[in-house]
Amino acid sequence: MARNLQDVAYEFLNLLRVYKDGHVERLIGTDVVPPSTDPHSPVFSKDIIIIPEHKISARLYLPSIAGGFKRRLPILLYFHGGAFCVSSPFTHNYHNYLNSLVVVRIIAISINYRKAPENPLPAAYEDSWAALQWVASHRNGEGPEGVFAGESAGANIAHNLSMRVGSDSLRNLRILGVCLVHPCFWGRILSEGGRSLTELGCRRVLVCVAERDIMRDRGWLYYETLGRSGWKGVVEIEETEGEDHVFHLYNLGSVKAQYLISRLADFYNRDVHHPSKCPLPITT
Repeated sequence: MARNLQDVAYEFLNLLRVYKDGHVERLIGTDVVPPSTDPHSPVFSKDIIIIPEHKISARLYLPSIAGGFKRRLPILLYFHGGAFCVSSPFTHNYHNYLNSLVVVRIIAISINYRKAPENPLPAAYEDSWAALQWVASHRNGEGPEGVFAGESAGANIAHNLSMRVGSDSLRNLRILGVCLVHPCFWGRILSEGGRSLTELGCRRVLVCVAERDIMRDRGWLYYETLGRSGWKGVVEIEETEGEDHVFHLYNLGSVKAQYLISRLADFYNRDVHHPSKCPLPITT
């Protein structure tokens, strides 16, 4: 049903409109593509509900040759971007992006966390913690090894999840690293009034920034602040020249996007040595 713009209570420019009756109209990130269920395709994926009480879903991705590797595949817990209020794992851009990552020998779980304004923060942070608990509950033998990652707002979620891992107990899952791609950071998280970054619950961090991104300087500030914080891990930074915010999502075939994906693949697959089958309930 068409709505009158005079009934708009407020608008988040180019992202969404909220009407006076409470209806939320999202302007982008509403497309849905189905999972890849063909067992002969390079990547198999399926959709599941992981938190029934909040109807939190996820899309799981498994490379078709996963059973042929002689070491454990790292598990990527991934959070999409969208300013905490739009998009999902099921859009064309994110589905294709996760496919390109999984081909390089990882298992991925892309979380469809709750969005603002219906579910303002910290709902997305709470959902990320619940999703991590779900992954840890599906341990196999010694338990899987995990990496957190996200783009933009999703990178913010990945950071906050790692901070919680550093302060709360987590069984059955060893966190290898956190990858923050074009992270969205505002407020006090990097200031003297914020929590100490020494609490990060991982041993490796990769920060990716883009030269023309308005958030580039915040990414560099995060990298520099973490490096001098006294945290015991290793932090790296990767800058893409001449590109803007999340450029790779819109042109996965470009040379710069392919280089970035190869850089991420190297980061995800580092320090993974233990032989195992897939530790998650994905069947082809």
